[in-house]
Amino acid sequence: MFAKGKLSVIILLFLAGVINYLDRSALSIAAPFIQDDLTLSATQMGIIFSSFSVGYAVFNFLGGVASDRYGAKLTLFVAMIVWSLFSGAVALAVGFVSLIVIRILFGMGEGPLSATINKMVNNWFPADQRASAIGLTNSGTPLGGAISGPIVGFIAIAYSWKVSFILIMIIGLIWAVLWWKFVKEKPEGTAAASTAVQQEQPKEKIPLTFYLKQKTVLFTAFAFFAYNYILFFFLTWFPSYLVKAHGVSVKDMSIITVIPWVLGFIGLAAGGFVSDYVRKKFAAKGTLFSRKVVLVSCLFVSAVCIGVAGIVSTTVSAVALVALSVFFLYLTGAIYWAIVQDVVDQNNVGSVGGFMHFLANTAGIIGPTLTGYLVDTSGSFASAFLLAGGLAIVASLTVIRFVRPIVKKVSQTY
Repeated sequence: MFAKGKLSVIILLFLAGVINYLDRSALSIAAPFIQDDLTLSATQMGIIFSSFSVGYAVFNFLGGVASDRYGAKLTLFVAMIVWSLFSGAVALAVGFVSLIVIRILFGMGEGPLSATINKMVNNWFPADQRASAIGLTNSGTPLGGAISGPIVGFIAIAYSWKVSFILIMIIGLIWAVLWWKFVKEKPEGTAAASTAVQQEQPKEKIPLTFYLKQKTVLFTAFAFFAYNYILFFFLTWFPSYLVKAHGVSVKDMSIITVIPWVLGFIGLAAGGFVSDYVRKKFAAKGTLFSRKVVLVSCLFVSAVCIGVAGIVSTTVSAVALVALSVFFLYLTGAIYWAIVQDVVDQNNVGSVGGFMHFLANTAGIIGPTLTGYLVDTSGSFASAFLLAGGLAIVASLTVIRFVRPIVKKVSQTY
């Protein structure tokens, strides 16, 4: 399906996603050990989880702008080095404040990843392959989450939780060397020509501010916010939920958490192909209609599953429902980025995608801290599950109403 040169881009971007979530989810797997070693409450642990998103959300946007201005290759190279170093620095944390500082800086390093992936896909792939390419490249993220459980859990039990963060740092630095050596910013020759043919270019330059005011961008970002609220809830608190609410051992928890991540990997890898297939089947109704069909239906089902998961009593049913929620959630994972590809000109793809991702990832600031507070005050995770599901239901309904094609009449707007 993809030419040789494009395949190498997909593989390295896929591996970047694996490393990204291996790094990011390592803290949630090691959380029970860290909480005990540093004597942290659930609220403090929630603040630490959220601190990552303070730096991450800001650099979602700045990373997107940098990918438009300086190129996605250089931006991602620098980002990988920075986040790998601060992933390793978690092993040096001595308390609550130091962990917050390290996690903010770590989040700043990871911030540009998704926007740079979106920019690289826009550079390398024609319109009818972009959702598929985005889904494949981003599917590395849940795979990273899946392998983090066994890797971090085993190392933490056999050696120390600190050792796992050092190992992950080394892996990231090796990837950065390979990326810089083997990947180009854009294809050359006929590959570049075939990609450019299908990229609609505006007759006049459209300013970034035009897109940032559009309801389509803002409500796609809101749906992405709900997506990330569920994702960060799962990413940060699900391991602790299994240990505290269901009495699962750390060893068993490390294995159980693999199940939702594997389903998420399948969902994200398939989601882009599903979207591109629906796009072709409903060509007469327009590209945006096909994106909305997948986004609305799958996000709604994910919301229902995560909400019900919080009120069931058995471990098996809770894990099964969370796994289904993650699967349907990740089926929408490529759609938010595909919508940006569909409605934004090439010169602004990185910046608009980064802006959308910035708004979406404020969920990572709010969600984990709010969850920790709800757990401390109620003594239960049920309300946190219901809140995550309810938010996603509202978001899926707003997409139906407000996400529409953008009319690029700049001269009338300014």
